[in-house]
Amino acid sequence: MPSTSTSIESRRHTMKSRKCTGLSAILLGAAILAAPAAAETEQTIKAFSAWQGRGQMFETGPDRATFVGSFTGMIFVESDKGPINAGFMTCPAIVDVNILDGTQQAKGRCTITAQDGARAYGEISCQGVHLVGCDGDFKFTAGTERFKGITGGGPVTIRSGLKDFAMGDGNIIQESAGGIIVWPKLIYRLP
Repeated sequence: MPSTSTSIESRRHTMKSRKCTGLSAILLGAAILAAPAAAETEQTIKAFSAWQGRGQMFETGPDRATFVGSFTGMIFVESDKGPINAGFMTCPAIVDVNILDGTQQAKGRCTITAQDGARAYGEISCQGVHLVGCDGDFKFTAGTERFKGITGGGPVTIRSGLKDFAMGDGNIIQESAGGIIVWPKLIYRLP
């Protein structure tokens, strides 16, 4: 009859072997699942920015005006612990306004610079009402460093808040404004 201590040692050795085999299987499974993720990473985030803008409004027809300027601001990404500073954006833009009904169409290009200096570039287009805001689409077009090869995009909402006008030379109006831009479901993919 084997001794009790030998029997206990034998059971411990068997249990260790099973644990090692189980751990090895888990690690192998994780490695297999991680292999496709390494090929391309896709994430969906919610982001926003409080922006400040300035530019000039030009008379471009009997019932048309065109704003040429830019808006800038810090970008925040929503997380479980609240908004996290994700970088800074600069977006030169052109807004075409119908003076009769106040509708507008806007297009712009944005540079988003992360805290570490990596940049993501995108295009924005929207339609809406002048002095209120617009809704449209945002699309990533390129990136540098860790954003190299970025693709994706999503819906965007831009709302205007404070406005300040000053008459310039001729029919040019200097305009500054502030507001918020929201990306409720921004998808980005990295190779």
